[in-house]
Amino acid sequence: MLNFSEDYLLDKQVKIFQPLNGYRASTDAVILSSLIAELKKDASVLDVGSGTGAISLCLAERFKNIRPQITGLELQPELVGFSNQSAQANGFADFLSFLQADISDKKTCPKPCSFSHVITNPPYSEHDMPSPNASKAFAHNGKSFKLSEWIAFCIKMLRPQGYFYMINRAEALPEILACLYGKLGEINIFPLYSKPKQKAKRVIISARKDSKAPAIIHQGLIIHNADGTYNQTAHKILRSGQSLKEALQN
Repeated sequence: MLNFSEDYLLDKQVKIFQPLNGYRASTDAVILSSLIAELKKDASVLDVGSGTGAISLCLAERFKNIRPQITGLELQPELVGFSNQSAQANGFADFLSFLQADISDKKTCPKPCSFSHVITNPPYSEHDMPSPNASKAFAHNGKSFKLSEWIAFCIKMLRPQGYFYMINRAEALPEILACLYGKLGEINIFPLYSKPKQKAKRVIISARKDSKAPAIIHQGLIIHNADGTYNQTAHKILRSGQSLKEALQN
């Protein structure tokens, strides 16, 4: 296994093992996980492109009392190893597991319509200069990556009336909405602003399969104050482990 570090999420509530030189979790993963406000005891969650497992680990911590079945799919075997090590270290291994899978290969993936919730942080910088680190370049830029195919896979994994969640660049919003049109409704769009008075560089989106409810564009979330500290709402998510819904209401 590659050299790794022991890091923490949610104000040291969750331990995460990550490669020292490679793909590492960011605030995007924690913020995306906050879109899931509640889960039923029989819920099943699929994390597509799970990386080092940050999204699933945050969800496992928040919902450990009901222990929903959470599965992460990741192509890079070393990241799958780190993720399962993290699940074990946090006491989540009986309801959280990570599998090596290629979403273009049906043999390695779960059966369609198997999950009540599908959440994903797909590659998003395919037009940027790739990182010199192979793992980072693969995770951020993808290989023969098409966002439409990624989203189509996620929708295929969802049960009827299931929920979909994702984060991506704001510039990808037209393509994302085109992929969801006619298949998912009840679309909620939250722009993410790095600092006040800046343009939104990211969006987080939730939607529901087979729903006909109209789309809503919300006010959005500012991550940092002008001085670089976390905005109060972002702090509740990134440090206190609140859902986005809770953080906006409190």
